[in-house]
Amino acid sequence: MKNLPRRKLRIYADTSVFGGCHDDEFREDSVRFIEHVSRGRIVLLVSEIVLRELENAPRDVLRIIERLDPGHVERFPLTREIQELRDAYLREGILSRKWADDAMHVAAATVARADAIVSWNFKHIVRLDKMKEYQRVNLHLGYGILTIITPKEVLPHD
Repeated sequence: MKNLPRRKLRIYADTSVFGGCHDDEFREDSVRFIEHVSRGRIVLLVSEIVLRELENAPRDVLRIIERLDPGHVERFPLTREIQELRDAYLREGILSRKWADDAMHVAAATVARADAIVSWNFKHIVRLDKMKEYQRVNLHLGYGILTIITPKEVLPHD
């Protein structure tokens, strides 16, 4: 198996990863993640919700995604299927309607069949009880398991 070609990882990044590039606590791992995207080692999945949230971000945060090679980024719209999965998360009480955009990120990554979603959102996404609930809904509705991690866990240190 050592000689088999490896498929590039397809990783969904929520908005916190881009903001993390300019945050003292998360800068090192966020920048490292973006560098791996820049080098074509992983395909970055970006939904309309990320792009919409980045419109209100500081210019230097928005510039991060603008500078990436389009061949390394897979952009996709928020489909009815994504919205229905988000609504299922909300109906199950995983998050309240106030945090629907966070549920939308998880739904988008799930529907896109991402290898993982990376986030620094420890309140609504990267939290064991939330992860278990997202997985419960995903499995009940016939989706696979979505790996939910921080950018730090994506790739080993160079």
